Order: sequence, then structure tokens, then C-alpha cells
Amino acid sequence: MTNARVYDLGQPYFLGMPHFPTHPPFMMSLTKRHGDYVLSNGVSSAADAITLGTHTGTHIDALCHFSRDGKLHGGIEAEPIHDYDCGFQQLSVETIEPIVRRGVLLDVAGALGMDALPVSFVITPEHLEAAMVAKIEEGDVVLLRTGWGRFFADERRFITGGNNIGPSSPGPEEAGARWLSERKIFAAGSDTVAFERMPSPGMTVHSHLLVDCGIYIIECLNLEELARDQVCEFTFIASPLKLRGATGAPVRPLALRSAG
Repeated sequence: MTNARVYDLGQPYFLGMPHFPTHPPFMMSLTKRHGDYVLSNGVSSAADAITLGTHTGTHIDALCHFSRDGKLHGGIEAEPIHDYDCGFQQLSVETIEPIVRRGVLLDVAGALGMDALPVSFVITPEHLEAAMVAKIEEGDVVLLRTGWGRFFADERRFITGGNNIGPSSPGPEEAGARWLSERKIFAAGSDTVAFERMPSPGMTVHSHLLVDCGIYIIECLNLEELARDQVCEFTFIASPLKLRGATGAPVRPLALRSAG
């Protein structure tokens, strides 16, 4: 696909970037500056170190991220297969193969004539139906645009909608999640910090998709360029970092649209 248009769906990492309050923030610092160590020919190098949570920034949730009544997807008991030292022995993020699949964009905000959905707006099955320009097929990666990707540079606005109370953002509730799972998709993603409508006391969307259905969740996407160009169907490419035992990992997703 040498003639394909490539869309970068990942958000940047930077100090002060948005992160869900229960996950560690992103931090970066130079560990070596130019001139600290200089070779005989005048050459020097610089280096840095980063720390972040596996659910900070654009990332994918592994199936071990959520449990219900102590059980993971497939009825696997969580207790005997995880610990603080090594993480999870099953369903962890390194078991997710590199993703190259058909992608479908549901521009919910655009279908409603909005630049961005209001805070804590509930995306219903009817909204999803109205936004479905390209038919969803089994195994697709389905991305929901709320318009909140444009707020990513403003941590307070992106996480709380400006209310200073706690995470508050638009997204589906369980009915919307079941609409997606009925179509037997591979993964669901959105441009918000938690995919589902927040606040969500029971996190029913995460538990339904991850635990009941084995459907991966991708969060903090940048879908603005896809929506601007009205790209509703594309090739979706992403590969999580191979973090053995982890519940999630950063990804840099791409959407490829054939120029032909």
C-alpha cells in the first residue's frame, strides 16, 4: 500500500499530559546531556529515561485488566495466576498479536452535528446506528469519536470536563457496549480516557467487553483527522509493547487509507 494515506491515531506523551487518576502519570528526564561525556573526536550523545503507567496515554487494555467475582475472561480464576512481582501468567498484554485489521470509524459527534459531545453524554445504540456509515463486520476494530481528542492538551478539560470532581467524559453505557459486542468485533476504541461514559461506578462497559466478550479496549485515540477527511473505513494497525505480565501497554495506532 505504497500509495496509502497514513493517519497517526496516537496522542503525544509530554509532562503534564492527561492520565486517569488511578494510574501513574508520565514523567521524563534527560539522564545524559551533550557534553557530559565527549569522545576524542568531539562526538557526544544525549539520553533520557521515562516512567508511566501502562494505561497512560494512547494504550490498549489486555483481557486481564478487569475481572468479575474474581474471574477473568473465559472463567479463569484471577487469584492463582497473578502477583505483584510478575503480573499475570495468562491474558496479559504480550499475548496480543500485532493488530492488522479492518477499522471502522463511528463519528458520533459528527453525526449529531457537534464538534464534541457534552460531558458525561451517554452514547446509545441509536447514536451508534446513526453514525455507522460503513457496515461493521466480525473481527473489525471499531473506533468511536466523541470529539474529546481535541482537548488532550488540556489535562483538566480532558479528564474531568472541567468539573474538578473526578473523571467525567462521554461514552457508551452497557447497552452501547452490547450493541458493539453483538457485532463480534475484535476491539473497540475511543478518543476519551476511559472509553465508557464517566462517571461509571460499576465500570460495566469494561467488564462486559473485556470479561464477558474478550474484546480489547483502546483509549486516548486521536480521531480528529479521520473525521475531518470523512474516513469511515480503513486498515487499522497497532502493536502493543511486549510487557510480560502487564494489564495494558502503550500503542501507536495507524489508519491506512488507500489513495486509489
